[in-house]
Parts: sequence; C-alpha cells; structure tokens
Amino acid sequence: MRSLRASLARSNVTMPAAWIAVGGAVATILLLASLHALSPEFDPSWRMVSEYALGHYGWVLSLMFLAWGISSWALAMAIWPEVATKAGKAGLWFLVAAGMGEAMASVFDVRHETGHGITGLLGVGGFPIAALLLSVALGQSESWRGARKLLVWIANINWISVVLLVATLVLMTIQLAHANGGRLPQHAPKSLPAGVIGLDGWANRLIVLSNCVWVFVAAWQVIKVGHKRS
Repeated sequence: MRSLRASLARSNVTMPAAWIAVGGAVATILLLASLHALSPEFDPSWRMVSEYALGHYGWVLSLMFLAWGISSWALAMAIWPEVATKAGKAGLWFLVAAGMGEAMASVFDVRHETGHGITGLLGVGGFPIAALLLSVALGQSESWRGARKLLVWIANINWISVVLLVATLVLMTIQLAHANGGRLPQHAPKSLPAGVIGLDGWANRLIVLSNCVWVFVAAWQVIKVGHKRS
C-alpha cells in the first residue's frame, strides 16, 4: 500500500512536470524560429541568439529564455524519482543550474555583460554535463534502456555544438582582426568583410535546438513510462 501511494504521488508530480517540459521545449524552438522572421536584420549565420535583445523584439527573446529555463526545471522535477546513482543526482543539479542560467538570460541580456556571462556559463556550460550524466544514469533503468542511445546521441550533439561555437568564434575573431588591420571592430559590423567566415551563429542555434530536443525526448519518455505504469 505504501509503495502504491508513493507511485501515485510520484505520478501526480512527474506527469504534469513532463508535459510542462515538453511544452517549454517546443515553445523555446518556436519562439527562436519566430525571431528569425521578426528580426531578419540579424544574420543567423554569425549573429548570436542573445543579440536579438538589441532589436525591436527583445521581449520575444526574453520569453524564449524563460520557456527554456522552465523546460529544464520541469524536466528535473519529472525525472527526479527515476535517478538513483550519485552521478545521476549530480546531473540533476547541473540541469537545475542550467535552467537557472537559461531563465536568468531573460533578465540579464547581452547588454548586461557580467550577468549575461554568468547565465551563459550556467546554461551553455551546465546542460551538456547534465545531459550526458542523466542519459547514462537513466539508461540503467529497464524502462529507459530503449531511449538511452537516443539520449546519449543527442547529448553528444550538444557537446559538439558547444565545441563548434568556441571554434567558430575563435576563427571569426582572428579573421575579423586580420580584415581590420589587426584590430577588432568596436561594434558588430552590419555584414562580414570578404573572406571572413561566420558560422558561430548556426553553432549557437544548434546548442539551443539540441538542448530542447534532449529535454523533449527525456520528458516524452517519462510520459510513456507513466502510461505503462498506470
């Protein structure tokens, strides 16, 4: 009877949280896609997602970051009872920290240099660690083994996107300095000089996409497992 009550109490929390995580992840992607249409002046190939705050639709960006943070927090709540290992518990806290960074970015935009730097460290830096630790931890459960390979694969894509962001930013910085006589421009140019390759914007967007897809897949698995147990 006690285990039944615990199971019912857990389902009363995990299932709604999983649905919130799904909704938050989908909303994040849709809001980001809308910014491409609303602010076409920001070339997505080399302008960061955070730079949409400098346009006329900064409030849409704030909603996107808030939805992003909520999706991570909701997923942490949904999978908390499923995680038993120490590494998995650490992954949960990294996920909570990542959600904090994502949500804080709705307030500390790119114009708040220090605050935005902290949000980036928590969100962009914390999520890949969380995703990898949790993919392995959750995969140890029989009900999660079918989703383990997909979760690990998406987590690896997230890691790759972070590495690509750093690499493409370094490449573009070197090329911009070379095109500007050895000095970096004080403000972002309206267009890149000839010979300068800008791919960091796509890498930045791949981080958001892979993050949201991982959250969606994990939350959907919670829903599937919940339906099988009920």
